[in-house]
Amino acid sequence: MRQPSPDRSFPAPLTDSLLRAWLRCRRRAWLERHGPSDLRRWNAHRALALQEQLLRFQQLLPEKPSRGEGACQDGAPAVMGLRLRGLAPRGQPLEAHPALLQRVNTPSRWGSHGYRPVLARQGRRTTREHRLVLALWGRLLAHQQGAPVPHALVVAGQGGRLLQERLALTPALESQLDDSLLRLDVDLERPDPPPLVNDRKKCALCAWRLLCDQEAQRVGHLSEVSGVGSKRRDLLLQAGVGSLRELAAADPQGLAEMLSVHGTQHADMAPEMVAQARVQATGQPERLLEGDGLPELRDAPGLLIYDIESDPDTADHFLHGFWILPRPKDGRWPQTGLGAPFPARYRPLLALAEHGEERLWRRLSGLLARHPDWPVLHYGETEKILLSRLAERQGVGVEERAALQRRLVDVHLRLRRHWRLPVNSYGLKAVASWRGFRWSQPGADGARCLLWWRLWRQWHGPQTPGGASSPAGRRRELERIFRYNQDDGLATWVVARWLLESSGEPHPPAGP
Repeated sequence: MRQPSPDRSFPAPLTDSLLRAWLRCRRRAWLERHGPSDLRRWNAHRALALQEQLLRFQQLLPEKPSRGEGACQDGAPAVMGLRLRGLAPRGQPLEAHPALLQRVNTPSRWGSHGYRPVLARQGRRTTREHRLVLALWGRLLAHQQGAPVPHALVVAGQGGRLLQERLALTPALESQLDDSLLRLDVDLERPDPPPLVNDRKKCALCAWRLLCDQEAQRVGHLSEVSGVGSKRRDLLLQAGVGSLRELAAADPQGLAEMLSVHGTQHADMAPEMVAQARVQATGQPERLLEGDGLPELRDAPGLLIYDIESDPDTADHFLHGFWILPRPKDGRWPQTGLGAPFPARYRPLLALAEHGEERLWRRLSGLLARHPDWPVLHYGETEKILLSRLAERQGVGVEERAALQRRLVDVHLRLRRHWRLPVNSYGLKAVASWRGFRWSQPGADGARCLLWWRLWRQWHGPQTPGGASSPAGRRRELERIFRYNQDDGLATWVVARWLLESSGEPHPPAGP
């Protein structure tokens, strides 16, 4: 896998981006230096992080930052685009590009002023990654400006407010930075990449996900077993179980006894983990419960398929999408997503915060009222929770809310109750993909949909002819969002339709 090493007489620098990658995942840093570029994929999470950074810096600064060292010499209040250089503990070249420098009243070689680094973080707390990256920026900045950098600034959003945290760049933090740089350099000199991480949930945020997914499947990594996270993987390794196939071959009772020393909850899960591994190893689904998984569809005159798109950082549930599917005259529910036409109508309800929840509820309740006896299918608990809470906030009575609850049918819950599947996740994408469904926009996922939404909101203002905020530009982003939401609904139906088929019930309509 490794590409030819560069000439060590001109070693490649250790950079702040490599340090940040290494602090998240040692394997990721190695791949950033040596991995095959054709397997590196663009990732929407990076674009979302940059968008968040821009927003926080705009909140922090009264005017647009200046650029380059010349701006530092001129005493600009804020500076971007400065490249900093120095040496690592073993003499390797160091290089960093701070996101933002803010002027402070500390003398430096640039005059009566100096600068401190500023980092915009996502999440609720300042992590080790944030602290060490700021320590690196501070160290190199101190060398560049000829004056110490005793502290840095961390900014973050909380609702509409800007939070500011002053971070001391202490000797202890400097020592941690030295240790991390040494270990980063050792990892980068390995002939092969470090092993896969135990908990691969965060791999969804990484540009190298495809490559690592291939490796995980090749070696039968325990993280590929649905329900096995980092903690359980560690316990399984201690019990001598090192791969998916070894777990599939394990004796459930014997494994339960070995895991019981770590708590009854782990022992109780042993039979389930073994059974799931066996299903994945054979590729054959296993029925858990006989009978009809979706009895609500037996006599229904039609059904609604419901999917919500949300911005989790702002609790903005911006799109409520519905497929409206009347029952065909022959009484048999249609196929879809696998090349067959779908005799349904898509209805998107865009929920703009400035319009208020009352207007949204009127539209939602009106749509539901026009199809009073139709079940509402959704995948996962999000739709049920959010719709029920919205109804309660709008003063809907207890009986009416109970009736609404009875209409909502969680396809994910019914699937888990009736079947064990050969998939490494029971999320919608994994299950629908197993059934052969493909999303119409390559690479589309929740993060990219969120990016499209934020771009649309950014452009949802005064129109600039031919510019990014032109009607065509705004319409394009909105159409992408709608298409993604439509596909999520179709994927939900593909899974629901499989449940109907596997129950052996054709579900013709009830007789007159």
